[in-house]
Amino acid sequence: MSIKNIKNQRVLVLILFLNVVVDQISKLIARKEIAYYEHIPIIKNFFTLTKVENTGAFLSLGDNMPYALRLVILSGLPIIVLGFGLYYLFSHKNLPKSMQIAICFLIGGGIGNLYDRIVHGSVTDFMHMDFGIFQTGVFNFADISIMIGVGILLVQSFRKNLKNNKKQEEDVITNVEHQS
Repeated sequence: MSIKNIKNQRVLVLILFLNVVVDQISKLIARKEIAYYEHIPIIKNFFTLTKVENTGAFLSLGDNMPYALRLVILSGLPIIVLGFGLYYLFSHKNLPKSMQIAICFLIGGGIGNLYDRIVHGSVTDFMHMDFGIFQTGVFNFADISIMIGVGILLVQSFRKNLKNNKKQEEDVITNVEHQS
C-alpha cells in the first residue's frame, strides 16, 4: 500500500469519525438541554429546535412495527448495509474523490443514527425547518450527513451524464465530418 493510499484512507476515516462525533455531541446536548416537544425558535419560525425520539426510520416510518421486526429491519439491515459500504469504500481505491467523500457522509450519518437506535432504543431528532409552503420533519445531524452524501452523489451523477452527453455529441460530429 502506497503512502498516498494510507493518507487517503486516514482522511476518509477522519471524515467518517467527524460525521459521527458531530452527530453524537449534538444529540447529547439536545438530550440534556431540550425538553421533549419544547419549541425553541432559532430563526423566527423558520428554524426551530424541538426534541423527539424516533423509534422508526425516516419520518417515523415503521415505528408501529412489532419490536422484533423493527430490530431486524432498522438495526440488522443497516449493520449489513453499513458494513458493505465500509468494505466498498476501502476496497475500491480508484473511486472518484467526490464519491469517496459522499460515501463517508452516508456511512457516518448511518452510523450515528444506528448507534442511537442500538444504545438508546430510538434516534434523537431535534431540528425542524418551516419554509412556509412546506416544512421538514424533525431531523438531526446524521440526517444532514446522509442528505449531503446523497447530494454529492446526485451532483456527480449529473456531471457525469453531462460529460457523457457532450462526448456523444462530439463523437457524432466527428463521424459526420469524416463521412463528408
